[in-house]
Amino acid sequence: YAAQLGLDVERFEDHLRTRDGAGHIAEDVDSADLSGVSGTPTFFVNGLRHYGAYDIATLSAAVKAARARELVQPTA
Repeated sequence: YAAQLGLDVERFEDHLRTRDGAGHIAEDVDSADLSGVSGTPTFFVNGLRHYGAYDIATLSAAVKAARARELVQPTA
């Protein structure tokens, strides 16, 4: 399957064999747990979890609202 995806199969198999990247994955899982993320996709807009729909119009509106809030009250 790795070859079908266009991956470097030898490198992919080496990463699996040596577990290279396992520490990074564990850090990501810990970060997700701390953020309350239980699945994908999960979006954050300007550090705040987005609970709305994931369509482009809704996400664009969330980004615009975050930008407007930032202009009114910039973070330190």
